Amino acid sequence: MNVVLVGGESAGLEMLRRLRSSPHRLIAIIAEPSPPGFAGVSVWNVAQHLGCETWPAELVKSAGLAEQLRSRNVDILLNVYSLYRIHEVVLAAPRLGAFNLHPGPLPRYAGLNSVSWAIFRGENTHGVTVHKMSPEVDAGPVVYQSFFPIGAADTALSVGLKCVQEGISLMSRLLQVAGEGEVDIPLVPQDLTKRECFGREVPEQGQISWSWPARKVVDFVRACDYFPFSSPWGHPRTRLGAQEFALVKASRTGIPCQVPPGKVGDSVGSGVYVACQDEWILASKLRVDHKYLPAGEFLSSGDDLAG
Repeated sequence: MNVVLVGGESAGLEMLRRLRSSPHRLIAIIAEPSPPGFAGVSVWNVAQHLGCETWPAELVKSAGLAEQLRSRNVDILLNVYSLYRIHEVVLAAPRLGAFNLHPGPLPRYAGLNSVSWAIFRGENTHGVTVHKMSPEVDAGPVVYQSFFPIGAADTALSVGLKCVQEGISLMSRLLQVAGEGEVDIPLVPQDLTKRECFGREVPEQGQISWSWPARKVVDFVRACDYFPFSSPWGHPRTRLGAQEFALVKASRTGIPCQVPPGKVGDSVGSGVYVACQDEWILASKLRVDHKYLPAGEFLSSGDDLAG
């Protein structure tokens, strides 16, 4: 088959590698061009290093790309972790259509940051979806889905990596089936009455409430935790007096507390206990004035945190 990949992030890189080792013909890679002088790893740089034809990601927003795809006899377009909105005329141009890898279970977690939302909402399982693309975001028929557990120690980063691993396998399966014939691609309509679609909003405007149960506080921290990489939500924020800071790493202790929420308790190694509605959590890493530091270097027993 003739394939075009629209790709971004590590998932786009892995899909590029899979395509290069497949029997399919890779017509072009559509990706965000690297800035001048950037020599690091990106889908654009790797594709050029491999000698692939590269087209800038902005092209997908133009109806003119459809004729380019038809003229190159493109059979299938794969969208893997690119956030550019593809023009509806372009979606219809490949012979078999355009297919998206979404890092969440559809229809419940459509839109952006589905991994973070799932952790914040206390989900015990998550999943990935390959679906045929339609003009409405993440609303096309489902081809394949895969589900996996979210553990108590999982962060947005670890769950995101599981999404990549599971999702690339599903995309490879799609390619295998599509190569055998269009009629073999399963297309199951979504129940859009169950659809939830998230935008760029951050829960609670990014602020911790210490009157929450400990699980909710820690889940919020985990939902934002892509450390050492940047988080689309930043880190949950709180204040000590006039000083705002962010909580980067925290865990539950299971120890009930009998003090007001937000009260800082004893030190444990380089961390400190902080009281929530029902139990102490252990705060271990903070971000203060753009610097990461152990919680025990900034917080002291008896401090009162706002919120």
